Amino acid sequence: MERLHFQGAAGAVDDYLEYRRIVGEDDGGKLFSPEEYEAYKKTVLPMRAQNRLFVSWRSPTGIDCKLVGPETPCFCTHRYKQHKTDFKELPKDHPILLPCKVSKCPCKSYHFVPLNGSQPVRCRCKHFADDHSVTGSYNCTKCSNCAGFHSSFTCGCSQPAYTHDTIVETKEERQALGKPVGQDVPYAAMGGLTGFSSLAEGYMRLDESGIGAPSRHFLESPDDGGSHPFLRAYDPPSSNIKGLPDRSKEMSGLKAQEEQDMAFFERRYQERMQKEKEQKRLNSRHPSTQRP
Repeated sequence: MERLHFQGAAGAVDDYLEYRRIVGEDDGGKLFSPEEYEAYKKTVLPMRAQNRLFVSWRSPTGIDCKLVGPETPCFCTHRYKQHKTDFKELPKDHPILLPCKVSKCPCKSYHFVPLNGSQPVRCRCKHFADDHSVTGSYNCTKCSNCAGFHSSFTCGCSQPAYTHDTIVETKEERQALGKPVGQDVPYAAMGGLTGFSSLAEGYMRLDESGIGAPSRHFLESPDDGGSHPFLRAYDPPSSNIKGLPDRSKEMSGLKAQEEQDMAFFERRYQERMQKEKEQKRLNSRHPSTQRP
């Protein structure tokens, strides 16, 4: 009986995904030969590491409410990866323009348009973004009363969409603002993505490093309120609860080897709830005799 082997096929899929992340749309739909692929990497990868541009949708308060990635759509309906993102030399003029590379698309620079969940937002003229011109002041093509796309949609940061700006900045400019730049990667059109936390909206993003989740050492380090900012904010120290036996905070704060992060946070949360129940029980047994 002949045995099937899938390891080679799986490896080929991984190689193709790696190729697609690196090359993006630059092959024009026709795969590079191995020689062309190697030559492409030698030319483009050093350029990306040195001249990467970070793209974000920033509120007037300075929050990057949306960090743009390869698949993030533009006002012209094309993806960010379909725009010019690689530069041999960074433009000196600002703002930096990222024109669309799709044939016959008049888009002169990438422009982010928000979504309301999974639904497109409407202009105050009641028409969608793709009903507007992608050049000039984004006039509506379906009505004559609209002077430009202006949505009343309110972002999660509590600021209206029209107060936000699409920002294109260099690594040095971003570092000067104290914003994360992550690690150098060879992939095309990464925009503002620097880690998994970049996928969350700005007001929900807790990981400021942009490199990834906290280290295992951080998660396992003992402290009086847990290893997560949520637990530190809401878990009262055991010393505040009178009458309870002294528990080993170090043992409670350690994460078991087989325990996943969410299970660890859930266990610490349940411990806090148990402490509150014990405190209420003690208060009911020993009510205060002092009058207000």
